[in-house]
Amino acid sequence: MLAAIGGGRATGSVESWSLSRSRPYRDGSLSAANASVVECHISITGPILGWIRLRCRDSPLARDPRLLTFLRSALDETDDKRDGAEAEGDRSWNVQCGGEDSGRHHLDGRSLRRYSGAHRLEATTESRTTITPATPTNQALTPAEVSAIRADFPSLEQEVNGHPLAYLDSGATSLKPRQVLDAEREFYERHNSAVHRGAHTLAALATERFEDARATVARFIGAAEDEVVWTSNATEAINLVAYGISAASARGGADEVSLRAGDEIVVTEQEHHANLIPWQELAARTGATLRFIPVDDAGELMLDRLDEVITERARLVAFTHVSNVLGSISPVERIVARARQVGAITVLDACQSVPHMVVDVASLDVDFMAFSGHKMLAPTGIGVLYGRRELLNALPPFLTGGSMITTVTMERAEYLPAPQRFEAGTQRVSQAVALAAAIDYLDAVGMHRIAAHEATLGARLADGLAGIEGVRMLGPAAGAERVGLASVDVAGIHSHDVGQFLDDRGIAARVGHHCAQPLHRRLGVTSSTRASTYIYTTEEEVDRFIEAVADSRDFFGVRP
Repeated sequence: MLAAIGGGRATGSVESWSLSRSRPYRDGSLSAANASVVECHISITGPILGWIRLRCRDSPLARDPRLLTFLRSALDETDDKRDGAEAEGDRSWNVQCGGEDSGRHHLDGRSLRRYSGAHRLEATTESRTTITPATPTNQALTPAEVSAIRADFPSLEQEVNGHPLAYLDSGATSLKPRQVLDAEREFYERHNSAVHRGAHTLAALATERFEDARATVARFIGAAEDEVVWTSNATEAINLVAYGISAASARGGADEVSLRAGDEIVVTEQEHHANLIPWQELAARTGATLRFIPVDDAGELMLDRLDEVITERARLVAFTHVSNVLGSISPVERIVARARQVGAITVLDACQSVPHMVVDVASLDVDFMAFSGHKMLAPTGIGVLYGRRELLNALPPFLTGGSMITTVTMERAEYLPAPQRFEAGTQRVSQAVALAAAIDYLDAVGMHRIAAHEATLGARLADGLAGIEGVRMLGPAAGAERVGLASVDVAGIHSHDVGQFLDDRGIAARVGHHCAQPLHRRLGVTSSTRASTYIYTTEEEVDRFIEAVADSRDFFGVRP
C-alpha cells in the first residue's frame, strides 16, 4: 500500500481566525521498519483576509487562496505571472526557504496552490514564513517504492498470453488504483444524489464532495475554484472554448473572445486532432485563417518561425504542452510570451503533462488549459477546463439547460457566472470525486518524484531503441528532454503487426497514428508503435518492450 512516498501533507481544520493545531503525518520510506511519523505544525495568526468556505478538509490552509499562492511560489521559487496577479496587493510577505530569503511575494487571492513537501509552515503577523523542506522532491522513485505502488493496481495482477502484463499504454489511458475505485464506489454507496439541488442530507453531502473535488483540482494546478470547469474530457473542454468563441463572435460579444474575418488562429504541427479540428471548425465558422508553427525533420517545433507565424493578426494560439507522439516538451513560456506580445489568447492541451509533472497555470501564464482525468488514474468521463475567470465569464455557455441559470422567462435566460454557466444538466459527480482521489494519490507520491521517475524511464527507452537497427524513434534523439514516452517506426513492419507481436508477449502498447495524422505525415510515416510509462512502470517492463521491438524484425523476417 502507498504510504505518502513524497513527503506528505499536513492535515487539520480551521475553526477560527487564529489557528494553532498539530497533526502527525507519515513521511519517507515505504518500508514499515523505516517509516517515520513526523509532526507538522501549522500556525496561522490572523487576521488573514479573504477566507473562503472550507472545502479541502485535508488542508487548514485551503481557506485562504492567497496564502496558498504565496506558499507555492515560495516552495517553487516562482512568481505568479498572470495579468493582474499582483494588482490587489493586499499583503506582502518575506519568505524564508531553507534559511535563505527568497524575496517578497504578494498574496493575490487568484489561486489555490499545493504546498506538498513541507515539514513546517508558519505564517505570522510579523510577515515571516519559514519553510523547512521535506525529503527531496526531485528524487526518482526507488524500485521498492514502485513495487509498493504496483500493489495498489488490480490490473497489474493479471497475466496476458502467459506473461505478466506490462502496461505501456498509459498515454492513452492510465490504470486505476484501488483508492480511486473505492472512492467512486463509496460515493454511490453512501452519498449518491444530484448536486446543487435538493434540501436533504444526501444532496448536501453529494454537493460538498463535488465541490471538494473542484477545490482539489484547483489546488493541484494552481487555480481558483471558479476557474475550474468540469467537462467529460479534454476534447469537450477545448470544444467548449472554440464554440464559446464562435458564439461570442456571432452575437457581438466581448472583443477578447471574438473573432472576425482576417483574424488568425495559430496551432502547431504537433497537435492531437482534439486540439486541431476544433480550431479548423472555428476558422470556418468565423472566417478566421488557421496557421501553424511547423516542425523540423525530427518533429521539433521550429521556434525560429515563431514571430513569422504568430503575427499581429493572431487572436488565439493553441498548442500542446507535451506531444503525445514524440514525448517532447513545448517551450510554453516562449510561446505564451509571443502570444502576449500580439494580444492573443492561449489554449494549452495539457493531457500529457498534468498527469506526469508539476503544472501550475499561474507560472505558465496560459488563458485556458484542458486535460482528462482518465489519463491520471481517474475514471473515464471526467475532464477539466481551466480558464481565466474574466475570460470564462465573457464566453457564452457551450451547453444550455438546467443548473446553469439565474432566471428564465419564455423569451430569454440569464446565466450563472463561471464555472456553473458551463455545467448544464446532471453532473458527473462520482467521477469528479474519484478524480480528487486520484490527485490525492499522485500528491502523496509527489509530482516531482513522478516526473523524475518517468524521465529516467524515458531516457532508458530512448537509449535502448536507438541501438536497434531498422528502428526509428520519432522525435528528439536520445539525451534530449522528454517524458516517459517513445514512438517507433519499425522498417518493413506495420505498427499493428508490431503491436500484435508485443501483445503475444504480454506488452500493451499503442499503435496507429495516435490521433495525430499531420505530424506522422510530416515525419514520413503513416503510423507508429508507442510505449508510454507512468507511476507504476518498471525498468524491467521498459527493457521487455525494447527487446520485443528488436525481436519483431527477426519474427517477421525483415532484414536490414
